[in-house]
Amino acid sequence: MTATATFGGGCFWCLEAVFERLRGVERVVSGYAGGKIPNPSYERVCTGATGHAEVIQVHFDPAQISYRELVELFFAFHDPTTVNAQGPDVGTQYRSIILTGSAEQVVTARAVIAELGRDDAFGAPIVTEVTPLDVFWPAEAHHQQYFQRNPARAYCAATIAPKLVKLRRSYAARLKPEQPQGRAG
Repeated sequence: MTATATFGGGCFWCLEAVFERLRGVERVVSGYAGGKIPNPSYERVCTGATGHAEVIQVHFDPAQISYRELVELFFAFHDPTTVNAQGPDVGTQYRSIILTGSAEQVVTARAVIAELGRDDAFGAPIVTEVTPLDVFWPAEAHHQQYFQRNPARAYCAATIAPKLVKLRRSYAARLKPEQPQGRAG
């Protein structure tokens, strides 16, 4: 049985590259959610006028990786303390957001946020939104598996590759066995 989790924490290329490497994750789709218009395009979302966030939808096997583990990893790979920004990416489309599909997901997301807040894990308040998922719109085809297809691009090398190094160093036991252990990708 496959379950779904939806997260936004900056550019969807970054989170996609991390989550697609995890054992138990069957598929990751980059897209848009949390906005006001149907069928948003990347260009329109980038204006900030649609209200959408760049998000990933993670299709996973809960017998291999739990929703809680996914939420914890989400927080390990972005800064949940910055409002509408992640590193060089600035705008409402880059906000930290968890879009939930059930009451259980809401409880889990809020529990993880509360624990991280109690532990002062980030040295600043967590501003991550937790909101029900209304509609997920897949991004255009050229945004899917972006890092896999473009590892040498400047943004990928500077922003995504270091996240993958961290993933291999800190979470090697959670990686799919078929993932190469050499370069960043």
